[in-house]
Parts: sequence; structure tokens; C-alpha cells
Amino acid sequence: MKILRYLTRDVLTHMLAVSFVLLVVIFSGRFVKYLAEAAVGDLAADILLPVMFFRLPGFLELIVPLGLFIGILMSYGRLYVESEMVVLSACGVSPARLAAYTMVPAFLVAVLVALLSLLITPLGAARSAELLQDPSSSQGLQSLAAGRFQRRRSSDVVSYASDIDAGTGVMHSVFLSQGNARNGENSRMVVTVAREGEVRMDPESGARYLELRDGYRYEGMPGSLDYRVTQFARFGELIPEPEGGIRTAAPVDGRSTRALLQSQEPQDVAALHWRLSLPVMVPIVALIALCMSRTDHRRGRYIKMAPAFLLYIGYLLLLTNARSAVEEGKTGMLGGFWAVHLGFLLLGLGMLFGGDLWSRWRYRRQLRAQA
Repeated sequence: MKILRYLTRDVLTHMLAVSFVLLVVIFSGRFVKYLAEAAVGDLAADILLPVMFFRLPGFLELIVPLGLFIGILMSYGRLYVESEMVVLSACGVSPARLAAYTMVPAFLVAVLVALLSLLITPLGAARSAELLQDPSSSQGLQSLAAGRFQRRRSSDVVSYASDIDAGTGVMHSVFLSQGNARNGENSRMVVTVAREGEVRMDPESGARYLELRDGYRYEGMPGSLDYRVTQFARFGELIPEPEGGIRTAAPVDGRSTRALLQSQEPQDVAALHWRLSLPVMVPIVALIALCMSRTDHRRGRYIKMAPAFLLYIGYLLLLTNARSAVEEGKTGMLGGFWAVHLGFLLLGLGMLFGGDLWSRWRYRRQLRAQA
């Protein structure tokens, strides 16, 4: 039990340190990216931190397995370099027993990842989507700011709304002006005025639309009588989203695991198996990290860090490709999820016991040859 406690404490300590560093790097990078959206008015500044907080479990479900993987490499690498593994082996700790000890922290991490991927992350994604989809709230995404003219990012659209109802999100006295520079100097202006408007979201695609009601649309060149006037009862305009922005998460990410279990849609099936795959991969990568941590004081504890990291990235990419294939309707690729897990599990077992089995086979072969 002392050996188990010692190894578990050392692995978890390294895992927490690595996970914290990775979380700070990823979280700060995303925060700066989303802060740029808030700076140009595409995102209300008062919801930036709440949305990032709700997205935090989604970061952790990917960071924690990687932190465990690197933590085992660093922890056991230190034990090999300082000859502690030699002492443990001399005391009767076999590779199989060491693997059993390693599965204890791996199981704890797998339970944590399962809670994140199956329960907490969908709740956080749904809550963040509610904040981003609600243009009427002070904690919502407002494409128009009440009482002032606003230019949209990466476009020449100028918008204005005299007032925004705090309860319904309906914007009153909406004005939109857009220049069309396709004809060079003879550019045409498009001006749209409406009695009221509202930001709506397509539940299937997640795209946002500005729906205007009871208005007019004027199109022409300033200083010319060549104008076209269109009266409309309802007019919808797609609101362009910045690539890689804070609203790029798929709607399926906010659906509960129970809802995914009851659905037969390819995207829901792929999302369900992806959530199940994250905790399953934790003990597998722990086993691979155990095998790749073997070193000595001459080679150092970081000698296998690069190939081990590439192996982990390959594992994750294969799972991502399997999810994409299922989302495209290739239901036969559903087994690809579990074929990837099985392949890397066999790889880990082969790395753990392969050397011993090979040595026994060669020894028996030599005995037979001598006989």
C-alpha cells in the first residue's frame, strides 16, 4: 500500500502541475481571441467571463487526459533515472503489478473525465449558448447597440437602433446602411429602415439572423435618381460570424447525454460515442505512458517525450476522424471509434508484456535446440 500511495501521489502531483500549465496556456489564448471580439462590439463584454467559465469543462475534458499522460512520463521517468524503479523491481514489483498500480490514478482520472464529458460539459455548453443567443439580456450577444451607430467588424455595414426592449429583445427604429464597392467609384448604397427588428437563431445550423419587420429597403447611387425601393413586411439578413469565434461550437455540444441516447441522427450518435471515448482513452494512454517512460540515467527522463506525445496526438486524431466519418453518415465507421481504442490497447499491452514474452520464447527455443 505504501508503494501504491507513493506512486499515485507522485503521478497525480505531476498531472495537476502539467494540467494547470496547459489550462493556463489554452484558456489565455482563447480569452485573448474572444476579447478581440468584445473589443470590436461583436460580443458583449459583460458575458465574456461567464461564457469562458461555462466553456471551462470542455477544455478540461481534453486537458486532463493529456496531463495524466505527460505526468506519468515525467513521474516514472524520474523514478527510472534515479534508479528507484530498479529498487522496486528488486523488491518484487513486476511490470504487471506496476501497471495495476498505475491504473488506480488512471481510474480516478477516468471517472473525472466521464463526469465532465457526459454531464458537466453539456450543461456548460448549453448555458453558454443561452447567453450568446439572447440579444435582449445585458448578458447576451447584441449585434446592435441601442442609441448609437455601430460599424460591424470586417464590413462597411453601419447599424443603429433607437431602443432595445430589455424583456423581449425587440429593437425599435432600426437603421442599416451598407455600401456596395463592387462597381468601384460608382458604388451603390443599400439603406434599410424598419419599425422593429429582432435577432433570431436557426436551431439546426446555429446561424444568427437579423429579422426586420415593417420597413423599406432603398438601393441606389448617391446623387442619382436610379433608386430601387422595396417595401417588406418581414426581411431577414444573415449575421456573419467570425471564423473561429466564440459561437463556433456545434449545437449538439449543448445537448444532454440522455437526449443523444434517444437520437438516431448521425451527429448525435457521433457526439455520444465521442463523449464515451474520452474516459475510455484515459487508462489506455496511461498504459502507453507507463511503457514509454522506461529510461535510464544516461538517456534522461525526457528522451521519449516527443515520440510519446506524437503517439498521443495520433490517437486523438484517429478518434476525431472517426467522429467526422460518423457525422457524414458513414454508420459503418461507428466501429472505428472502438477499433481505435482496441488497437491502442493492444499496442500498450504489447509494449508492456511483449519484451518478456519474446525473451521467454527465445529461451525456450534455445532449450529445445540444446535438447
